[in-house]
Amino acid sequence: MTWVNAILQGMLLGGIFAMAAAGLSLIFGVMRIANLAHGDLMILGGYVASVAAAHYGVPVPLTVLVSMAAVGALGYLVQRSMLDRAMGLGELAPMLVTFGISLIIPNVLVQVFSNDAQPLSTGSLGTASIDLGGGLAVGWFPLITVVAAVAVLSALHLFLHRTQPGRIVRATADDRTTVRLMGVDNRRVYALTSVIAFATVALAGSLYTMRQGGVTPYEGQLTVLFAFETVIIGGLGSLWGTLAGGMVLGIAQSVGAQISPDLPLLAGHLVFLLILVFRPQGLFGRSVPA
Repeated sequence: MTWVNAILQGMLLGGIFAMAAAGLSLIFGVMRIANLAHGDLMILGGYVASVAAAHYGVPVPLTVLVSMAAVGALGYLVQRSMLDRAMGLGELAPMLVTFGISLIIPNVLVQVFSNDAQPLSTGSLGTASIDLGGGLAVGWFPLITVVAAVAVLSALHLFLHRTQPGRIVRATADDRTTVRLMGVDNRRVYALTSVIAFATVALAGSLYTMRQGGVTPYEGQLTVLFAFETVIIGGLGSLWGTLAGGMVLGIAQSVGAQISPDLPLLAGHLVFLLILVFRPQGLFGRSVPA
């Protein structure tokens, strides 16, 4: 039962990884930008939620919406003021912009809030659990996180496949030149994509902060690594692959922790490397013809 519990807890951990990676997968799929600031934006979302609760008295559940709105608006500003210009300069320029943002965010957070953890408590919900019997238990909040991840990925899937704006986003990802010739302003498509991706990562950051009980400025350096590994394990361009990638990474870390407290990160990295070696397109990615 010990190993079953480790796998179960890993699946619950994978929910937060999948949600964190969803926005990263979307931006890369549509704009072909490797957003190096993704982890720091996630942490920024956690800070916004924490400040909204601590200083403005916003109920903790509603801080998620505040964080999504604030970081989503930031995504629009970043896209229209910086990334649009950078995309016209070459493939490397947008990545350098996101790298600069990844340096700015934690340093600003340190100046404003210091290195101390910024708390965001969910009260008794954070420790409440469901007893499954046989020594197995599922925490309510981790379960809520997994449900939220599935809901977000489902919503993105429906948006991309069942709505006109979503179809335009997919068409732009496939052939931006043809879409532009048909009268679609690519800049608006990219702005919409950035808003959705930034809002999604803010949701992940808020839930991550609630799960951890708080957040510190430099945690984004690690969370961005988890997000990239999740996307690559699942397969680039596959939303449901992102969920599978998060689960695989979460289980690897949880099983590693069961073997030794020093192994969680190493176990996750080893699984990531094995996927790269034996299935470089990811679990649900498309094979590239030789």
